[in-house]
Amino acid sequence: MFPIFSYSQTKDIMAEKSFYIINTQKDIGLNYWNIVNDDVMGGISKSYLSLNDEKNLVFNGYLSLDNNGGFASSRLSFPKETLSGVKSFKIKVKGDGNIYKLRFRQNNRRASYSCDFQSLKDEWIEINLNVDEFRPYWRGYAYNDYPSLEVSEINSLGIQISDKQEGEFQLEVKYIEAIY
Repeated sequence: MFPIFSYSQTKDIMAEKSFYIINTQKDIGLNYWNIVNDDVMGGISKSYLSLNDEKNLVFNGYLSLDNNGGFASSRLSFPKETLSGVKSFKIKVKGDGNIYKLRFRQNNRRASYSCDFQSLKDEWIEINLNVDEFRPYWRGYAYNDYPSLEVSEINSLGIQISDKQEGEFQLEVKYIEAIY
């Protein structure tokens, strides 16, 4: 039913030091994605999610600032408690030089929790993001006095481009690994 695994399977995996949320080479995390762009607020940005010939997840499109727009995102849903106990995330990406966000949502919170990362143009890089680096945002504004991210409550992962980076974009994702 879900793209990763059930919570009961998560308990078995916790004996390991990490697990993949997305691993395109192992067909993990390729289903249950959706696109959420600024058109929900009148913008005209477009984004797409696909697999390329190398079997990498490709998030691409055009970010427009017209009509008060300015973001494009893709989201993967999964059951809460899937990430219980996770301390950091390791991602392997090849980009275009733009800044992207790894984002998490919780059912019980209005804000999303984001951490920026810089891609390098046409170069694969591995990036480690600690849970305590994720900050709460709502509609692009930081919430300084908002509760910290609770990994056991996360039920959605997202990749987003925003921050007035108008133009074409493309980010390839090989994997996102959750580390205990």
